[in-house]
Amino acid sequence: MKVFQPKITTALKGYKKEQIVKDIVAGIIVAIIALPLSIALAIASGVGPEQGLYTAIVAGFIIAALGGSRVNISGPTAAFATIVAGIVAQYHMSGLALATVMAGILLILMGLFKFGSLIKYIPYTITTGFTAGIAVTIAIGQVKDFLGLTYPAGTENIETIDKVLNIGNNIGSWNYVAFLVGLGALAIQIIWPKINKKIPGSLVAVIVGVLVVKLAGLKVNTIGDLYTISRSLPKFTAPTLSFTLVKELLPSAFTIAILAAIESLLSCVVSDGMIGSHHNSNTELIAQGTGNIASALFGGIPATGAIARTAANVKNGGRSPIAGMVHAVTLLLILVVLMPYAALIPMPVIASILFMVAYNMSEWRHFRDIVKTAPKSDILVLFVTFFLTVAFDLVVAIEVGMVMAAFLFMKRMSDVTEVRNWTYIAEDEQQSADELHGLKAVPKGVSVYEINGPMFFAVADKFVDIPLREKDKVVIIRMRNVPAMDTTAMRNLTNVYQAFKKAGIAMLLSHVNEQPRGVMKKSGFEKLVGEENFLPNIDAALEKAAEMVRE
Repeated sequence: MKVFQPKITTALKGYKKEQIVKDIVAGIIVAIIALPLSIALAIASGVGPEQGLYTAIVAGFIIAALGGSRVNISGPTAAFATIVAGIVAQYHMSGLALATVMAGILLILMGLFKFGSLIKYIPYTITTGFTAGIAVTIAIGQVKDFLGLTYPAGTENIETIDKVLNIGNNIGSWNYVAFLVGLGALAIQIIWPKINKKIPGSLVAVIVGVLVVKLAGLKVNTIGDLYTISRSLPKFTAPTLSFTLVKELLPSAFTIAILAAIESLLSCVVSDGMIGSHHNSNTELIAQGTGNIASALFGGIPATGAIARTAANVKNGGRSPIAGMVHAVTLLLILVVLMPYAALIPMPVIASILFMVAYNMSEWRHFRDIVKTAPKSDILVLFVTFFLTVAFDLVVAIEVGMVMAAFLFMKRMSDVTEVRNWTYIAEDEQQSADELHGLKAVPKGVSVYEINGPMFFAVADKFVDIPLREKDKVVIIRMRNVPAMDTTAMRNLTNVYQAFKKAGIAMLLSHVNEQPRGVMKKSGFEKLVGEENFLPNIDAALEKAAEMVRE
C-alpha cells in the first residue's frame, strides 16, 4: 500500500450517476447535522461561532479530497475543545494557529514515516480515560449557560476547577427561564430521534429554541448577545512565529496531533466496518495534517475525523469522498447566506447540544466495563488519566498516563520473564516410562538454561541467575521463547559469556530468534562466541555439547 494515495483516485473508478446523487444528498444531510455542532464546538473552544464553520469548510473539504478513507467526514470535534480553549486564553488565536500548523506538520510526518499503524499502541485505558475526562469538562463548562448564570466582570473561568467554583459561588444568579429553555432543547434532542432519524434533533432544538425565545420575548442570552457574528469568507492569516512561542506550544501541538490521529483513524476503522472497505492510514494522516494547516491559516481550529458525522454519511448513502466535499461546500453556502441568523440561537440551547455531545463521547459503558473486568493496574491508569484530564489538562493526562502504562507494561513483562534451569534425573534413580517421556538426555558436565520472555533492561539482570559451577564444561542457553532483546540485556549476556570463558566453560546458544540474533550480530557478540556455537535447536546443541565434553 502506497504511503500517499488519496481514496478519491480509486473511489471514482466506475462512478455511476446514481451514486453521485446519493453522495450529494448524504453530503447535504451531514452539513445540516454539522451546522449546529460546529457552532457549539467553536463556542466551547473559546472562539467565535463562524470559526467552527471555517474549520468544517476548509479542513472538511481538503481532508475529504486527499484522505485515505472513502467516507470519513472531518471537522471540529469535542476532543479538542478543552485544549483549544486553554491555548486561546493564554496565546490568543495567533497562538492557536501556530500550534495547529505545528500539529499539522507532525501529522504529515507521521504519515510519511508510516506511523499510521503505531497509533494502536496507545492503551485503550488512556483513550477511554481522557475521552471521559473531556466529556466531563465540556459538561461542566456548559452549566453556566444552561442555568443562565451571571458572573461578576473579570471572573476567571478557564480551568475546570475555576468553573466548578464559579458555579457554586454564583448559583444564586440562575435564570429559571434559561433553564427551562435549555431543558426543553435537551428533551427535544432525546425524544426527536425516536420520531424522525433523518433530521437531526440538534437542528430541531435550535429552530424551536429560536422561535420560542423570539416570539415569547424571553430574557435569555443568545449567541448575538455574547459574540459578533460574521458571514465573511475565511481569510488567509499567517500565524505569529517565534522560537520561544514554538517551544512553549510544542507540547500542545503534540497533543493535538495525537488526538487528531487517534480520532481520525478510529473513525476510519468504524466506517470501514460499515461499508466493507479498507482505509489507508498513512494517507489519512497526511490529509489530516494538510487539512489542519489549511484550517489554521484560514481562521479555523483543529479538525479531525468525526465518528458521528461519518456514520451519518454512510447511513445516508455516502460512498465516496464527494460526499465529504459536498458537506463542506454546503456549509460554505450556509455561512454566506444564513450565518446572521445564528445570532438568534439561545445560549441554553447551545449548552444542551454540548451536553448531548459530552454524553455521547463519554463512553461511560466502556468506562464501567473496564472498572468491572480489567486488572487493577489498568484501572489505575484509567482513573489517573481521567482525573488529570478534568483537574489539569489533556497534555498532563496523556504524558502521565503513557508513562504509567509503560512502567506497568514493563512490570508485567518482567514478571513473566524467567531464566529456568533444567531439572536433571540421576542415572541411579528409578523412573517410570511416563515420567521419562519427553525428557532429553543431557551429558555429564553440561547444563541447560531456558530463557522465557523478552530480555530488556527491566529484566536484564536475570542473566545473573545463570551460575558458574565447577562441574560444568558446557552451558547451553536455550532462547526459543525469547522474542526480543535490547542493548542492556545484550551487555549483560556478554558479561556472562566472558565470565564463563574465564572459568573455562564453553557457551552454546540454541534456537536464537531473528530479532535477538540481529542484536547479537550487530553488537559483535555472534563473532565473539563464534557462529558455529549458535545451534538451530536443542537436540543439535546437546549433540555438540556431548562432543565438546568428550574432547
